[in-house]
Amino acid sequence: MLITLRIENFAIIDQLELSFSKGLVILTGETGAGKSIILDAIMALLGGSFDATSVRAGAAKSRIEATFSLADCPPELALLLAQEDLRENQDILTVEREMRLEGRTSARVNGRGVTQSTLRAIGDLLVDIHGQSEHLSLLNTRAHIGLLDSFAGDEAQLHQYQHGYHHLLEIRRELRELLAMEQEAASRLELLSFQEQEISAARLQPGEDEQLDQERNRLANAENLALAARGAVTLLDEPSPEMQSITDLLGQLNHQLQQLARLDPTQTEITTIGNSLMEQAEDLTREIRDYADGIEFNPRRLEEIEERIGLLNNLKRKHGGSIESVLSFLAATRKKLELINSSGERSAGLQQQEQALLADIQGQAMVLSKIRKEAAERLSREIESELDELKMEGARFQVGFETLKASLSSSDGTIGLDGHGMDWVQFLIAPNPGEGLKPLVKIASGGETSRLMLALKNVLAKEDRIPSLVFDEIDQGIGGRVGSIVGKKLWQLARHHQVFCVTHLPQLAAYGDQHFNVSKVVSDGRTITQVAELSREDRIVELAQMLGNSTENTLRSAEELLQQVEDLE
Repeated sequence: MLITLRIENFAIIDQLELSFSKGLVILTGETGAGKSIILDAIMALLGGSFDATSVRAGAAKSRIEATFSLADCPPELALLLAQEDLRENQDILTVEREMRLEGRTSARVNGRGVTQSTLRAIGDLLVDIHGQSEHLSLLNTRAHIGLLDSFAGDEAQLHQYQHGYHHLLEIRRELRELLAMEQEAASRLELLSFQEQEISAARLQPGEDEQLDQERNRLANAENLALAARGAVTLLDEPSPEMQSITDLLGQLNHQLQQLARLDPTQTEITTIGNSLMEQAEDLTREIRDYADGIEFNPRRLEEIEERIGLLNNLKRKHGGSIESVLSFLAATRKKLELINSSGERSAGLQQQEQALLADIQGQAMVLSKIRKEAAERLSREIESELDELKMEGARFQVGFETLKASLSSSDGTIGLDGHGMDWVQFLIAPNPGEGLKPLVKIASGGETSRLMLALKNVLAKEDRIPSLVFDEIDQGIGGRVGSIVGKKLWQLARHHQVFCVTHLPQLAAYGDQHFNVSKVVSDGRTITQVAELSREDRIVELAQMLGNSTENTLRSAEELLQQVEDLE
């Protein structure tokens, strides 16, 4: 539910911060004071229209921020927040939106930037707004089947159907891929077979190219390597009349160090170092001799290596640039060949699965349709009863059904199927006696729509999972006696939801659990909207003024209105 709302420089609102409670929240005040502006701000915050004309004159930007409790959030909202990586706190959600005068807008959820479409998706699961605006959920025909399913309580049946339906879509996707594969199988089979044979014949080994490069380098430089190795051996261990070898010199050095240690026992350590040098020189000599003996002058082997490297480079150039990528391509090619060779058998098996599954979900769709039609009759009766109480006597409500004609046809081709079954549903209404039923989206006025939504919400109160509801202009065209009935309906609805209502009727306003007065004042030549939360005493005065002038009689009547509501609790 909505906990706090902060508005800065929005229309005629300068600075405003409000805290809301559970239950029915009432906003009253003179026409033009800014009540609807507060609702407009909520709509803008949740992804509605928000342009530079909303920025208060003289300000550089407009900013709206709200905090929501997630204690009773619908599972769909939790899933969406998780998918977008936006849920940092298990209990609280913050939403911010900003509009700059130059027209740039930004939105953040829990401090992270989001697109307007994501913001709207989140907002639709937080607040349901009913009035003369684009947010009228009841005027979205695609939502009608979901509302009917909520009332019917067919979640288990619907889930079972949707599981089968999505499985069927997967089977058909795979069949399309197999069909496409079969259509180009002849040309692809020849190419894939050639590629598989070419790579397989090469008998590649991971890291082989690096080893061949090293061997080629040794063979190509064999003469220079032999000369360098022989020179090193000569210096180490082959003295000449003109020059002693390094090992001879190290032997003499070692003799001198031993003499020094005998004369000065504190220098015994250096004889160890001398011996180590002598041993290392001997080891080095042996290793270089072994290396020199292994140097091979083999032009034929060098030619073989050059050919092998050329083959490897050709394969690497074709298939990814490395031995590993060529081997991966080989594995993928073998898998494709296996799929092509077995595609006929696989297609036959999938087609059998498709027919069996299609017949199964067709049966489930028929069961769903039957459940919906039975629920639709109950829903119509209950809503018409609610509408009678809301003084729309004689209004008729009905759920219209049509069988889909979708691309996904049933096994006998007689019906279409989609993710909700075989039904296309829309709500029909005849607001006045004698009128024919027509689609709700085409004929309902703002006040009628709000009252119809109130009736629907009351019927679906326990099933509806959106935590906060907003009703604007619900009292349009009704009097005080009906206003009291509407107020009681809103109050009942507010036992399951947080409900906001803008009203001019004191009989309705009396049902509020929390009451705000909205007014506008002129300060320093500027009009500013002010909002005050009313105490019980203040509410009596406010209701009295809404009844007429604040007199002893109207004050008494206002007190009686509040007392009637308090007696309900």
